[in-house]
Amino acid sequence: MDYRKLGKTAINVSLLSFGASPLGNVFDETNEQEGARAVHAAIDHGINFFDVAPFYGDTLAETRLGKALKTKRNAIFLATKCGRYGNGVFDFSYNRILRSIDESLERLQTDYVDLLTVHDIEFGDHDQVINEAIPAALKIKAMGKARYVGFSGLPVRYLARVAREVEVDTVLSWGHYTLLEDEINDELVPLSQEKGFGLLNAAPLMQRILSDAPIPVWQSSPQAVKDLQPKLLELCREYGLALSDVALRYAVSHPVIATTIVGLSEQRHVEQNIRALELTIPDELLQKIETLVAPVKNQMWFEGKQENNIPKPTFQHD
Repeated sequence: MDYRKLGKTAINVSLLSFGASPLGNVFDETNEQEGARAVHAAIDHGINFFDVAPFYGDTLAETRLGKALKTKRNAIFLATKCGRYGNGVFDFSYNRILRSIDESLERLQTDYVDLLTVHDIEFGDHDQVINEAIPAALKIKAMGKARYVGFSGLPVRYLARVAREVEVDTVLSWGHYTLLEDEINDELVPLSQEKGFGLLNAAPLMQRILSDAPIPVWQSSPQAVKDLQPKLLELCREYGLALSDVALRYAVSHPVIATTIVGLSEQRHVEQNIRALELTIPDELLQKIETLVAPVKNQMWFEGKQENNIPKPTFQHD
């Protein structure tokens, strides 16, 4: 396993990180014991960064991860989130953020997290996120309940806007560096290099589109993007490769992104993803994938408040 420094923090994170949302039955019903085996296998294979949130399974993922890590806490770096909760509840108020960390620490059976992330900021009022949520997270850092602080979200240009306005340790972008998306490179990557915050990427399989698993009914990509799945599967099979392996290997190859978070809940998937890190993607295959994807490249949906979704600039040529 290779490791990279997470921005200006004192943390060196594994290239591949354990996304714990599946432990909360976000995709399918998962077995708690198998989930614990997956956590332990990940640690054995050198994965040292675990990412969870109270939102995942309405606190179930945090509870299960806390149990699985009970004797392993000091072997890993642990991240959780605040601001987004079950049943579509968002609360970015100062006092709710302060309560949130204590609730998470109890479920995770620890007295601190290595990273506290303000979750999906595009759903919040901009002024409240800037003036309440981020300051509350920084207060939690000062209290020693979190070593580092960051924020996350889907609209990557909004993340860049907020990153210009606040000083945080990390930014977590999801869905914007995959075989289908590279918009993270336009603003957020150079900004991370300029300001020195650690950049994390999540959802490299684009909520199963870039795998052989059924695409969830709630997946919001345009239908033309979803329709690529069987074509991409067949193309990779022609080279004797699994689409998910190719997609993961592509994502972790980004030279600036510190780590890529992938959702895991089974030991066999942990082991498969570890093997995928050693994969060499044939140039010819990558070129064919790029050609196939080109008509729908960077066709991302919007989430959150409309004013927080900054469209990609369009350039007119004379």
